[in-house]
Amino acid sequence: MRRPAPSDYAPFYETYVSLVPEPDILAVLHRQPEELRSLAATVTPDRESYRYAPGKWSIREVLGHVGDGERVFGYRAFCISRGERADLPAFDEKEYTASSPFERCELPELVDEWAALRASNLTVLRRLTPEQWDRIGTANHASISVRALAFILAGHLRHHVGILRSRYGVGAAG
Repeated sequence: MRRPAPSDYAPFYETYVSLVPEPDILAVLHRQPEELRSLAATVTPDRESYRYAPGKWSIREVLGHVGDGERVFGYRAFCISRGERADLPAFDEKEYTASSPFERCELPELVDEWAALRASNLTVLRRLTPEQWDRIGTANHASISVRALAFILAGHLRHHVGILRSRYGVGAAG
């Protein structure tokens, strides 16, 4: 499996793609549910609503957002792999999170939801032909390939896990 070229995605996504140096994206995507479950297990119920600063998302909202991202990026990969020609809609993560029920959801529920979405996305991605991996479509008025979306799925999670570790202290020995 080759990495996506910079022309396969909008420059904004480089943040996520660069976090995935491994060439076997399916193996990375397969490993991540256990990694996220292990990390989330370090959060006590009384810390799930913790925000590191006013106006920032809670730990629950971060994990809910990761689920939203999994859903949106996975749907885009599915549609484009099937030859969709329409411009797929934008994803306003702030509005989605503000309109979400995440603060009423316990962390294990949010992780289970994300893991179910990942399992579904992996089922689709494992069945793709080489031609489907290379397909390019449009989302939010920008070209993007199925291959890039797979790397974005993995990198998006890594990005937010890094934030959970560095700004929220999740997984820190304590």
